[in-house]
Amino acid sequence: MASSNFIDYVKINCRSGAGGAGSVHFRREKHVPKGGPDGGDGGRGGHIILRGNAQLWTLLHLKYRKHVKAGNGVAGEGGRRTGAQGEDIILEVPLGTIARDPDSTDKLAEITEDGQEIILLPGGRGGLGNDHFKSATQQAPDYAQPGEGGREEWVVLELKLLADVGLVGFPNAGKSTLLSVMSAARPEIADYPFTTLVPNLGVVAYRGYKSFVMADIPGIIEGASQGKGLGLRFLRHIERNSILLFMVPANTEDIRQEYNTLLNELREYNPELMDKTRILAITKIDTVDTETLDALKKNLPQKVPVALISAVSQIGLDNLKDILWQHLTTVEPAEN
Repeated sequence: MASSNFIDYVKINCRSGAGGAGSVHFRREKHVPKGGPDGGDGGRGGHIILRGNAQLWTLLHLKYRKHVKAGNGVAGEGGRRTGAQGEDIILEVPLGTIARDPDSTDKLAEITEDGQEIILLPGGRGGLGNDHFKSATQQAPDYAQPGEGGREEWVVLELKLLADVGLVGFPNAGKSTLLSVMSAARPEIADYPFTTLVPNLGVVAYRGYKSFVMADIPGIIEGASQGKGLGLRFLRHIERNSILLFMVPANTEDIRQEYNTLLNELREYNPELMDKTRILAITKIDTVDTETLDALKKNLPQKVPVALISAVSQIGLDNLKDILWQHLTTVEPAEN
């Protein structure tokens, strides 16, 4: 999919519907010239509703829909007839969508399941008709409640991709190549920094009938947590991954230092990411000789599972899948 089609942030103006007014009406029939009050209630105003749709993975369809307005409720009628409810507006969004207040950034709603519905802005309540206000001392009330007004707010919708495994690494670490080999995804691949400008998802088949979802997150650079490079725009996608697969090329001058740099950027962005399970993949092992490979094994980070792989030569990929599946089925926090 073209990079311009991946939209993970939109700001829209939402207005829920106003409730209909209650009716002031009295029963009037041929032989009942002075019947009692029988004004019906007004209908509820339309809601603005978020609904999860597992078939969506971008907010592109909402990019140009800057104003969303639900229908108003209809006024009540005589004969205790309630007015019709205002039309609800349902915004279908990908799983992992969060609605926030644009000023306070407070979370208003979060969609994580297919078909899940959350009322983002409720419609106004319909007013009560004069039938509700009759009493022994007030047998002919000539008033009713007006409908409650709707609510109008600006809302930010941001998407955090849901995936089992998130690929974390500097540009040209081989993330896109790994995803293309292990799944049916076809991300753009080239030998220059920031080939990947949008996250890509792929389903990885494991031992026949099992599978898990892998996400290729655009490359991190040092200072990304302060907004450098692609920065904060895509770091948030990492928050939704069960496992973080760190990828460092075998020809890197200092593998341990590069791993610690990546780790520090995630820690600076969100310390809670340190609680996620971490696995380290040393990539491009086909580009170094046996002597270099033996030497780098002695300088690997401790307390983190390590897999030596080459996506191009398809070396070590089955072992990597085994490690990922083992930790996906028994996810434990990583040790710092």
